[in-house]
Amino acid sequence: MNTSSSLIAVELLAFSQQYGFYTTSIILIIGFIGNILNVIVFLNLKIFRKNQCAFYLIIESLVNTIELILLFLIEFLIEINNGIDPANQSLLWCKLRTVTAQPIALLSFSIVCFAAYDQFLSTSHRFNLRQISTYTLAQYLALTAFWLCMIHTIPFAVFLNINTTSGCAVSNPAFNQYYQFFYYPILIGILPVSISSLFSFLAFRNVRRLVRRQIPIVRRRLDRQLTAMILIRTVAFIILVLPYVIHRIYWLQINVSQEALLRSAIDYLIMGVIVSVFNLNFAV
Repeated sequence: MNTSSSLIAVELLAFSQQYGFYTTSIILIIGFIGNILNVIVFLNLKIFRKNQCAFYLIIESLVNTIELILLFLIEFLIEINNGIDPANQSLLWCKLRTVTAQPIALLSFSIVCFAAYDQFLSTSHRFNLRQISTYTLAQYLALTAFWLCMIHTIPFAVFLNINTTSGCAVSNPAFNQYYQFFYYPILIGILPVSISSLFSFLAFRNVRRLVRRQIPIVRRRLDRQLTAMILIRTVAFIILVLPYVIHRIYWLQINVSQEALLRSAIDYLIMGVIVSVFNLNFAV
């Protein structure tokens, strides 16, 4: 590789690091303010008290705030470590950052799906489906999702190791196959996107029929507002998450070598831009 290409690669890597740190900082500020305002509004307005959909939005706002703080901490540690990821140096941090940030992200994705599902149930014209939608069920689903997400991270804590080529990565070949072919494309890709999209669409269809049902105007207006919020949230979720999932699948398939340093730097910059878009999902 010639000297000119090497210098360009080094400059790109430096720019990518700065870009990641500053965009994460900005997203943290915006997301922190927005999520806290969500919590304050939903907790203080009487109309939203004991409302399942509002409960999901409160939980998601709190979870997203924690995730944004963790993401900023990761970038901040890289920044003060001269652009070197501490996870590639410390096995403890390699495991710790994954078993904290990953379950919170999964829980956030789950809550989006639960909110869409609940809005479908609560707006249904069928009485038996509306009966399923309860505040107790919302609490139960959120708690169950939390423990399942925590349990899911246990293998990552076991199989994550530091190697010379890819740094902090899964070392077990079988689990690495799960990571590439199920975790990214299915668990945080196709599955939550499909579930949230389906039930948001069905809830939207239900709301259009509300005018035919004998429902108080206040309740009808509330259902429309919540459904619109969940629908917009789902659209944002799909737009912001899918590029990240696709790129991560690609990233796991490539082997970075010193001879391809420039290509690696370009890929790293592209990944930084996509990750910043993905992080907006927790601030939207």
